[in-house]
Amino acid sequence: MTPPKAMIGPSVLASDLSNLVGESQRVLAAGADFLHLDVMDGHFVPNLTFGAPVIASLRKGLDNKDAIFDVHLMVTNPEKWVEDMANAGADIFTFHVEVTSVGEDLTPLINNIKSKGMKVGLAIKPNTPVTSVYKYLDLLDLVLVMTVEPGFGGQSFMGDMMSKVEDLRKRCPEMDIEVDGGLSMSTISTAAAAGANMIVAGSSVFKSTDVAQAIADLRNGVVENR
Repeated sequence: MTPPKAMIGPSVLASDLSNLVGESQRVLAAGADFLHLDVMDGHFVPNLTFGAPVIASLRKGLDNKDAIFDVHLMVTNPEKWVEDMANAGADIFTFHVEVTSVGEDLTPLINNIKSKGMKVGLAIKPNTPVTSVYKYLDLLDLVLVMTVEPGFGGQSFMGDMMSKVEDLRKRCPEMDIEVDGGLSMSTISTAAAAGANMIVAGSSVFKSTDVAQAIADLRNGVVENR
């Protein structure tokens, strides 16, 4: 069985946001597989970032029209933004399982996202058990395991989250499993050994003196340690 592709996605929140198009083109030209776009509403997490208009502007401004936009919605009501994100050019719509009310079924929302032509991801925060996504695994394109508390960059990688990744990889050998938070060359081997193949990296890419080398090293770290 072929393991899923090793992919590195720079988190644009760590870039110089005054030059979002230029920064995004810089990492794509250096070999990034996708762009990770964090949408925060100031309610689900204690921070505000950007929404569909900024994403649409980025899509319009990029020379690379095929760039994959991996949109991570840290918002209380993700269902409100499905059509807007599709129209803005999102390729992957990832939202948090924690927005679920008691007894609520996320299947209609997942199906609606798919109907707009986007892939669907479900994210879990550090204190959320991995069992919360089990019932949806057959419907999802990826699961995002947060390795920091969502809301702010620059936090330390939580290695104890790797048990969730290991569990998911055993259940879903071919699914994309994404990790986000504190990923660098010092933590990539741990994440890869657990089974993660989609790596979100912020400062370790954008603050690197050699962006292409940083991306290549992270990708090699996944391939060599899984």
